[in-house]
Amino acid sequence: MGSGGRWIFWTVCVCFTTLENVALRVTMRQIRVEVVQGHTVILPCSFFTSSPLSRLNIIWTLAPFSSPESPIQVIVYDHGQVIEDPSLTGRVGFTGIPWSADIVLNDTRVSDAGVYRCMVSNPPETADPGVGELLLSVLAPPSLPVCQWDGDVDAGGSVTLSCSVTEGVPTPQIHWDKLNPQEISLPIIMEGDVSGSVHMINVSSQTSGLYRCSVSNLLGTENCFVHLSIYNTPDTTSGILQAVLLTLSMSLVLVALLVLGTWLHRTGQDGRSERKDEDEFRNPQTLMKCSFV
Repeated sequence: MGSGGRWIFWTVCVCFTTLENVALRVTMRQIRVEVVQGHTVILPCSFFTSSPLSRLNIIWTLAPFSSPESPIQVIVYDHGQVIEDPSLTGRVGFTGIPWSADIVLNDTRVSDAGVYRCMVSNPPETADPGVGELLLSVLAPPSLPVCQWDGDVDAGGSVTLSCSVTEGVPTPQIHWDKLNPQEISLPIIMEGDVSGSVHMINVSSQTSGLYRCSVSNLLGTENCFVHLSIYNTPDTTSGILQAVLLTLSMSLVLVALLVLGTWLHRTGQDGRSERKDEDEFRNPQTLMKCSFV
């Protein structure tokens, strides 16, 4: 074989080697995608192949953030047929099959968030499918928080205000404020990412008022309220003392009335005796009659 023949043979080998090396290549044009809950999003997945597409196979899977150990099959393209996961029927579809592996996801939900994997194979080019991954985040405003209080609302007691929220991406920030008579920000004890409480000890009438819990993230703010009324309990010691003093006072009044009554009675008897003696003295005939009898 001449030099020209050897050169042609080497060129053909290089070309076949190059085609073999780049026969199937999967490219993710984005590795992180964000969407607001309820909106539509396109998950991109491009591939290059040098073989006919009659045996093209594309599989999209999802490992949800809520259960990454249990991936689900989202949608499949196999020999010209499209198969959707029953839970996503009507919400997922290919956008440019068979030339593109991109899919569209409608009416997005927080549960759609997770790691998506695009797997492409096109026999006989390769034994193992090409794989690409992207991370989908579904943003959601905070849900309406739930406010509660617990404790002793009598003066001197302790009260705990709690606030919890079930939804929101990114995770909502929790704040407690007292609104009246003036707005005051309160220190919070966080219990995980979605619950925050305020603990108040030795409460008094000044603790009474309207309290607000605010939960907020990039997409909005929601509030709930608690109206707290602190009751002042009567002083039992002073009450007993007042009762004793009242009893003593009444006893003294009764004694005074008794003494006054006795004195008046005796005074009345003495007065009658004196008047009788005076009458006898003024009528000597009566005395004389009595003496001759």
